Amino acid sequence: MTVGIVSTGIYLPQNRMSSNEIADLSNIPEDIIRQKMGIHEKPIPGEHDHTVQMGIWAAQDALKKAHIEPKDIDVVIYMGEEHKEYPLWTASIKMQEELGAVYAWAFDVQLRCGTTIMALKVAKSLMASDDTINTILIAGGYRNVDFINYSNPRTRFMYNLAAGGGAMLLQKNYPKNQLLEADIMTDGTFSEDVVVPVGGTKTPLTPSHLTEQLYQLDVLDPIGMKERLEQKSLSNFLKVIRSSLSKSGYREEQLHYLAMLHMKRSAHDYILTELGLQPEQSIYLQDYGHIGQIDQILSLQLALEQNRIQAGDIVTLVSAGIGYVWGAITIRWG
Repeated sequence: MTVGIVSTGIYLPQNRMSSNEIADLSNIPEDIIRQKMGIHEKPIPGEHDHTVQMGIWAAQDALKKAHIEPKDIDVVIYMGEEHKEYPLWTASIKMQEELGAVYAWAFDVQLRCGTTIMALKVAKSLMASDDTINTILIAGGYRNVDFINYSNPRTRFMYNLAAGGGAMLLQKNYPKNQLLEADIMTDGTFSEDVVVPVGGTKTPLTPSHLTEQLYQLDVLDPIGMKERLEQKSLSNFLKVIRSSLSKSGYREEQLHYLAMLHMKRSAHDYILTELGLQPEQSIYLQDYGHIGQIDQILSLQLALEQNRIQAGDIVTLVSAGIGYVWGAITIRWG
């Protein structure tokens, strides 16, 4: 049994925030925003760019490219963010309805910005374990940029958060673009470092929380988190990439393209150097920012549009998410 990627889909809002605007809001010099943080501009949501709706638009894009009818989808997996149109809402069922996937069943998964990697692993496992599942759609949207306070220096590493939607269509025994093996690791020492401190059961939301702008992302232990990330983060990126390749039967020297999330430029360059990759073997998302778990789909689609990936190439998608999670999955393209 093999699983192949039939198509990808992306939706990006038309609204943009520039490096100059981020500099004005944060009082950080624009050259630092552009050069060190690696943000030239990023998409931000317009009036109608709701989280799940952006995932629906991306899914429609993927379906159109694949020439697959929605009624042929067996499972819909929502891998977008929990910040969406309504709280306590199963987004995948709404997507199923809007797309017309009348014979599918649907569920949501969540691992922050690592969700796409995890969803691909889950989808492959579902196909292997159930003979009735042949076509799976994974899709979702992201607009956690809504939770960023640019005057809070503790969250400056998240000033790249943006908005958009992404989707992938997978089929069992599809003869191309074979999904190989994933590697995922989590570290609970980071589990309460980055949170929205109010609005949950610990501290229910009050009117004063809103007026004081507390209903936003914050870092509870910035010094401790920075120290732990410096010790672990880049090495864990490399570990999951190498492990995914090894599980898939490949060496890192055989990796042709790395679809990486947006991060500060020095970290991006470090990972490429450690893997012996050239700059053209990845795309630095300086014009997109960090669209959460959509980054890997966006990077893959951009690389295909720019002919950076050819038949037979080995491609690895890699992600990280607050909590903390690192994940990678390898694809044999073509």
